[in-house]
Amino acid sequence: MRRLNLFIKRLIDLFGSLVGAIIISPVLIIIALSIKITSKGPIFFKQERLGKDGRIFKILKFRTMVVNAENIGDGLFVKTEQDNRITKIGKLLRASSLDELPQLWNVIVGDMSLVGPRPPVPLHPHKYETYTEFQRKRFEMKPGMTGLTQVTVRNSVHWDERIPVDVEYVEKFNVWLDIKLLFKTIRKVLVRESIYTHSENKKSKSI
Repeated sequence: MRRLNLFIKRLIDLFGSLVGAIIISPVLIIIALSIKITSKGPIFFKQERLGKDGRIFKILKFRTMVVNAENIGDGLFVKTEQDNRITKIGKLLRASSLDELPQLWNVIVGDMSLVGPRPPVPLHPHKYETYTEFQRKRFEMKPGMTGLTQVTVRNSVHWDERIPVDVEYVEKFNVWLDIKLLFKTIRKVLVRESIYTHSENKKSKSI
């Protein structure tokens, strides 16, 4: 049954990402032009992330910060929307999560799924080899554009506290759960919520 659910999940990923990209293509073009016109640098931002079974791939996002931002200030993390590395259009994109839309390409090529645990960067907060056996369960499925963690705790707790939620998703996975999470994600995108931390030890949105 799980194998069947995974097969259907991939069909949904392909159909959903392809149709979604076509439908929102005017939005993608407007965002791309806005980035190019309002700030120097490329339209897209690529970054290495840990995928299924610890395999490294490059995630794709709309660029929301100045070039080389990961080597300036707080590095990989953004703790407040007042971070001066964020571009003007970038603030809007990050607040609405529209910067994540290019990941539809990651879904199409099979690096990601529409639903799954978010992929961390390879060296932070842990290397793949240093995750415990329990924690590595979150890597048994492809990372997702959204997921159980994103629609529940999001960035409100430390990374290690998010892992059990990711593992819960992996263990309880079925197609209906994915569909529910997709609808919950749409609702959360429409209702703006803070994505930044008020404490260094709590949450922070990565670049």
